[in-house]
Amino acid sequence: MDAARHDVPEPDAFTRPYWEAAARGCLLIRRCGACGRAHHYPREFCPHCWSDEVTWEEAAGRATLYTWSTVHHNDLPPFTGRTPYLAAVVDLAEGPRMMTELVDCPEGAVRPGMPLEVAFRDGIPVFRAAPDGLTSTGR
Repeated sequence: MDAARHDVPEPDAFTRPYWEAAARGCLLIRRCGACGRAHHYPREFCPHCWSDEVTWEEAAGRATLYTWSTVHHNDLPPFTGRTPYLAAVVDLAEGPRMMTELVDCPEGAVRPGMPLEVAFRDGIPVFRAAPDGLTSTGR
């Protein structure tokens, strides 16, 4: 029997499309048909206008870094063996903010507003510097 994974929520009927898409390397967000605004995390209603006219949409996979923190100690599975890591909040190109992890990015190269692109680790969306995001000048 497979060991339970502690790094992803248990999908339910509503969130299953999100996690299935992520397993295929696709980031989904929700968009409201009434007000047109996108949101993340997935909800069955729009957090802006409360409409239930929301649908899944493939995100572009681009973001900018809003803030981050280096985590040096975390004794909860599955993070025990991953420290240090960069926990981050990013602004998706479509507008919503998303909590995530920065990967493949040296801590000294991280800066607010840096361009990022989505990557996937074991079906989990994470972000890394976009090809033009890491330069010797830090711009």
